Amino acid sequence: MAASPRGSMDVGLVVVVHGGGASNISADRKERVREGISRAATEGYNILKAGGSAVDAVEGAVIILENDPEFNAGCGSVLNVKGDIEMDASIMDGRDLSSGAVSAVRCIENPIKLARLVMEKTPHCFLTGQGAQKFAADMGIPEIPVEKLITERSKKHLEKEKLEKGAQKADCPKNSGTVGAVALDCRGNLAYATSTGGIINKMVGRVGDSPCIGAGGYADNNLGAVSTTGHGESILKVNLARLALFHVEQGLGGLILVSKTGDWVAKWTSASMPWAAVKNGKLQAGIDLCETKTTDLP
Repeated sequence: MAASPRGSMDVGLVVVVHGGGASNISADRKERVREGISRAATEGYNILKAGGSAVDAVEGAVIILENDPEFNAGCGSVLNVKGDIEMDASIMDGRDLSSGAVSAVRCIENPIKLARLVMEKTPHCFLTGQGAQKFAADMGIPEIPVEKLITERSKKHLEKEKLEKGAQKADCPKNSGTVGAVALDCRGNLAYATSTGGIINKMVGRVGDSPCIGAGGYADNNLGAVSTTGHGESILKVNLARLALFHVEQGLGGLILVSKTGDWVAKWTSASMPWAAVKNGKLQAGIDLCETKTTDLP
C-alpha cells in the first residue's frame, strides 16, 4: 500500500473517515477537501462523546460528506452516461451484523439515511432503483430536484470524459471515488458506512462495490470495521472489506479500518486519499503520502 497512518492501541472512542481514492486532487481543492473530511471526523467523534452509537457516528460523518460538493457522494456525485445521478450507499452494525443498502437511487439528499432505514425498518438488507425510491417516499424522505445534486464540476468532468475516451471501460480504475466512515463507540460496538455517486460516464444502472456488504464495507464486533474506496469492479471481485479484516495487506484502491481494540489504519494505492481520524481528542487528517496534520480538539 502507498501509505499507512496508524493509531495507537489504546481502547477508546474512534472515528476514521475517508473522502475517496483519487488519481489526483488539484492544489486549489486540497484545503477544502481537508476541511471537509476533518468536519466529518469531528462530527462523528462528537456524536460518540455525547453517548451516541457507532452507527450514529458513521451515519453522521457520512452525511457531512454527502452534503459537501467536494466529494463524490450526495451533492457532488459524478454523472452517468446520460448526465444523471445514481447513488449507492450501505451501512452495517457490528453488534449483530445488521445491514442496509441502497443502489441507483436518485433525487435523495442523503442516501446513507435511506440505507440505515432499510437496515432498521425492513426485513431486507438491500433495496434498489424504483423500490428504494418508493421506500424513501414511504419513510417521509423528501424528493429533491436532481439539479440540486449536480455541480458544475461534475458536468465538466463528464464532458471531459466523453471527449477523451467515450464510454467508461469497466476495467479502468480512473475517476474512482467514495466516502466512508468507521467507528468504535464506548460500548465496544463497531460500524461502517459507505456512500458514492459511482464512476463518471458509467452505464445507467451500474452498481459498484459501495452498497455491497463485504466489498464496500463490513463491520463485526469480533473483528473490526472497514470502509473501502477505489475501482468498484476490482473491489467486488476480491470482496475487499471482508478480506481486509483478516489481511490488511496490498489491495485494490483504498480503505479505512478500525479494529475491535480501537487500533485504526488508513491505506491506499491511489495517488491520494483524503482521510481524517479522531481518537482521544486528537484530530489527524491527510491527503497525500507522508502528510498528516494533527489538531487537539476542545
